[in-house]
Formats: sequence, structure tokens, C-alpha cells
Amino acid sequence: MSDNDRTADARTRRAYLKYGGAVISGGLLAGCTGGADSQSTPATTDSDTPTATDTPDATPTPTESEPYTVTMEPMGEVTFESVPERWMAYFSTYGDMAIALGQLDGLTGLIYTENWPLAFFDAIPDVDVSFDDIPQLMGEGGIDKEAFYEMDSDVHLFDPNFVQVLDDTWTDADFTEIETNIGPIIGNSIRRRTDDWHDYRYYSLYEAFELIADVFQERERYEAVVDLHNSLLSEIDAGLPPEDDRPTVGLLSVNSDFEGGSFYAYPVHDGNGHKQYRDLGMRGAFDDVIDGSYAEWDYEQLLDVDPDILLFQYGFSHVSAAEFEDRMAAMREDPIGQQLSAVQNDRLYRGGTSYQGPIINLFQTEIAAKQFYPEAFGEWRGLGDIPADEQLVDRQRLADIINGVFDQ
Repeated sequence: MSDNDRTADARTRRAYLKYGGAVISGGLLAGCTGGADSQSTPATTDSDTPTATDTPDATPTPTESEPYTVTMEPMGEVTFESVPERWMAYFSTYGDMAIALGQLDGLTGLIYTENWPLAFFDAIPDVDVSFDDIPQLMGEGGIDKEAFYEMDSDVHLFDPNFVQVLDDTWTDADFTEIETNIGPIIGNSIRRRTDDWHDYRYYSLYEAFELIADVFQERERYEAVVDLHNSLLSEIDAGLPPEDDRPTVGLLSVNSDFEGGSFYAYPVHDGNGHKQYRDLGMRGAFDDVIDGSYAEWDYEQLLDVDPDILLFQYGFSHVSAAEFEDRMAAMREDPIGQQLSAVQNDRLYRGGTSYQGPIINLFQTEIAAKQFYPEAFGEWRGLGDIPADEQLVDRQRLADIINGVFDQ
């Protein structure tokens, strides 16, 4: 496409760029990539049990020839002249949403193709998710703006403020250029609610998902996923043991220094990153002893709390099963680590990613339910080893929704 063609096309696709709040760099991904991450802004709470009318910003379905708007902070009101066909996303939150809405074929690129828990998608029949031919925009030099022109996406699914945290060379003018010359930007960083740069509205997972469904005009798929999610939560609610009978769970990062005995430990926070734990009534062992978003602890401090279970966040996304076992072996061999109740009782589990869309969340909820409460939901045997009659997530129904089959 020539520059003149881009400019002309942009006139029909332009949205209004509205985002605010100071953005800070660094200190973002502790335990995710091994960097520091310590913010302690108090969290706020709202319900994440979705309904068809949860999101006040949802817009009615237009006719095919009519432009429509979707309103989502920090961008504000974003106008679409037609339904997007080509799209890109930051990572596995909004990327997952678009895949759930049947948009996989339109994926043009991701800021990160790495560290997706692709085993979850492999468990869905008749759905093939691979990023072999999908460009990753994040490189050693940061995020390449020219790659956005090469992708020529109809919509960009990310929070621009979060992108500036990842790469502080990006300016407001860069985002204006993209949405003016290429296509709209829409998205909100919903991972957690303790980032002090995020001074505008947060959304729950399904509030954000509903708005992305409005972007793609995929209301039927969205509502079908809502039904599947609500059925899962209803089954879990019916089977949860009384609170006093639930084990305590210590949440650590799989990217901790196991050999050196230094661990990133987390309380269960409010926000999308730990949604499955809140839905499962998890008793976070570190909730009352960590002030802030995380702490760096040694084996002695872990032993002082001594949770019944140790769950290692990013265990499915950032390491293989063999790499996970190598790290657990280091804990078992440590003279203090081997005294931990979770080690002695073999309750060391791979945990989920905090960057989850609806598909990843369904599987991460099922997995954690089996890890925490095997008497109620069946023993955790590994993702590929769960008998069909013990699966909490209906894989075929999920595949049908993604593939647009609703006649059930």
C-alpha cells in the first residue's frame, strides 16, 4: 500500500485518541521476567460474573453499512467504519479474546508471541493456534513502529500506556500516528489493580471481553463463552468445601532463583491476573504478611508461613514440564526447602499466567480447582491426562463457539 493510499484509507478508519495519566517505565514484571515489580496502590473490587448487560459502554449492533463506536478507557470513544478483519494485540489477554471470538485468521502480529500457554489451546479440538508465521514486535531494540505499517491492521488491541511502560521511547505522537495512518487502538491493561501509572478505569475480564466482542461485532460468540464460563463457576461454587477446610496456597513465581533460594512471593490481588484464584475461594497464604504487590523471600521466610500448597505462577507459560521439575528438584534438595509441608506432601504445582483472556482463564480455573480441591473436582493428573468425564471445561463446546457453531 502506498503512503497516499494509507492516508486516504485512514480517513475512513480514524478513531479519537484519548488516554491520560503519567506513565512510568521499569519495575513492571517481577516474577514474570525476573524484573522488579513493587507497587502498592490499594486495589478496588467489582464483580467478574458476566452477564449480557454487564458493560455500560457496550454498543448496539449497527447495520453492515453503518459506522459504530466502542467506548473503553483510556482511549475513550473509538469509531469503526467497518468491522475489523486484520488485528494485532499486545499478548495473551486481548489476543486470547480475539481468538475466542473466532478471529484467529485475521491475526497480523503480536508484541509478544512468546510465553503463551499454548498447551491450553492444543487441548481444544478442531482449533489450531500457532504463531510460527506471526511476527513478534518486541525485540532487543524495543518495539519497532515500522512493523505496524507492515502489518496494516484494522485494529490494534492494547493499552497504549502499558506499551509505553514496556518501551519508554514511544510517545503520544507515535500512537496518534498509528491510529491516524493505520487503524484504531483500543484496550485497557487489566492484569492487576496495583499499578500506580494506571489512573483510569479498570475492567474485569468479561467487561473487557464484551467490549472487544463489540469491536468485532461478535455478540453471539461472546454470550456463548459467557454461558460456558458461568456454568463452570456454578459447578465450582456447588463443589467448594467450607472455607476452613480449604488448604492454604502460597503463590510464588516460577522465575524465582531456586538455586540461590530467593523467591518472588505474591498475595492474591484483585484484578484479572488472579481471577481464577478469587473464583475458587483460594486461601492465599501470603495475603496477610506481604505489604504491596510482592515480596522477595528466602527459604526461611517460606517456612515461617509454611503453606499447604505452593503454586508457581507462570508455570504453564514460561517453562516446560521438564524445566518445572528441575526447579522443584532444587527445592526438594535444599535442606530448608525440604522441610516445607508442600514439599513433603508433594503439593508443588504449576500455576497459570496472569495475562489471561477467556480461554486461558477457563483452563486455569479448571486446573487450579483440581490442584486445590481434588476430593471435590477430581485429581490433577496433567492437562492431557484428564478423563473426559472429569473435565470441568467442555472442550468440544468451546471449539464449537470459536468455530461459530451454536446449534446445540
